Amino acid sequence: QVQLVESGGGWVQAGGSLRLSCAASGRTFNMVQMGWFRQAPGKEREFVAFISWSDDNTYYTDSLKGRFTISRDIAKNTVYLQMNSLKPEDTAVYYCYAHRGGNRYWGQGTQVTVSS
Repeated sequence: QVQLVESGGGWVQAGGSLRLSCAASGRTFNMVQMGWFRQAPGKEREFVAFISWSDDNTYYTDSLKGRFTISRDIAKNTVYLQMNSLKPEDTAVYYCYAHRGGNRYWGQGTQVTVSS
């Protein structure tokens, strides 16, 4: 099992920045990938970005390229999501996930609210 704990969410004005963190614990060896989804009110959960644990490759949903940056710290088993130039439409609950051993694990989510 892998446990994930997100932090760093909050309230910010449009144009501002936030940095989300997601710390993994438990059986974290042989981690394959970690990443982020988000779910806005009344909408389906959507993919944001992922990072490969072995080679640092990253992938983003097209609409967020250039504003969001995903990174990782292997020693801390932590993935980060730097979010810049935030817009009201970025308001959502952001969920961290981890792929390991053929399973996907989810965090509890952290709320991000961007006011206009």
